[in-house]
Amino acid sequence: MNTTLFADRLDAAIARAGNPCLLGLDPHLELLPEEFALARDAAAPRAARARELERFCLELIELAAGRVPAVKPQSAFFEVFGADGALAWERVVRAARSAGLLVIGDVKRGDIASTAAAYASAYLDPLPGLERESACDAITLSPWLGRDTLEPFVAACRSTGGGLFVLVRTSNPGSAQFQRAGPPHASDLVADAVRAVGEELLGASGLSSIGAVTGATHATELAALRARMPRTPLLLPGYGAQGASARDVVPAFLPRGRGALVASSRGVAFAQRSKEHAGKPWKDAARDALSAMIADLRGALTAT
Repeated sequence: MNTTLFADRLDAAIARAGNPCLLGLDPHLELLPEEFALARDAAAPRAARARELERFCLELIELAAGRVPAVKPQSAFFEVFGADGALAWERVVRAARSAGLLVIGDVKRGDIASTAAAYASAYLDPLPGLERESACDAITLSPWLGRDTLEPFVAACRSTGGGLFVLVRTSNPGSAQFQRAGPPHASDLVADAVRAVGEELLGASGLSSIGAVTGATHATELAALRARMPRTPLLLPGYGAQGASARDVVPAFLPRGRGALVASSRGVAFAQRSKEHAGKPWKDAARDALSAMIADLRGALTAT
């Protein structure tokens, strides 16, 4: 159990880094640099292929440590390699935490009752006798099953000091089909539920450990969502590769650049594929892209 609430750890990490950048660790097989081509080799042992994903993520953790507050590994890319992928996931989480980074597990789980409690245990609150170093600081959560989904995960956060980022208004183009159904809009109903359960886990920072995923690609909605969830940490996907700019995300922030994380995965990890960074070694390209993101967000937040 962590005696400090996730809300306060997050607030401190953003202040310490001096920026709100969240580096996504998405080891997409088809996009991995040639150095990690073994991961794509169907003839290679499964364990060796999973190790390549791990090695790629460890390189990203090395360049992120001390520069950003948190990383966000995506579980699906590990799950495709079965038990070996699960072990690689654990080692990546452990390495990120050892490097002083908060870890937000992008697992998007969502269920009810004992099944939800088991998911919460898997990622936030390991069973007695299992190591805690590979537990995430927070995870993403799908709320489709209603308040019954939120409650077991909130209970786990209460007992462990962990956190959640509940999907409220996601960045994908088709999200409006369900999330903006209404009125009242489904996304607003979820936002209200997130705010309500979040009141149970307010930290000394004034923020809650129950956060919300709100896509940066919906810039015109961010101010209203922030007003609806004034104490809720916001996780903002969609910056960079999906088209959102630093200026777009400013309405999601509290004063002094607090209360939100801006996520980028492909735009940093696979920057070598962009025109701007073409020709560079992949890690140099990623480092330069991360530096540009940090400067971009600092500039936008300072200008407000």
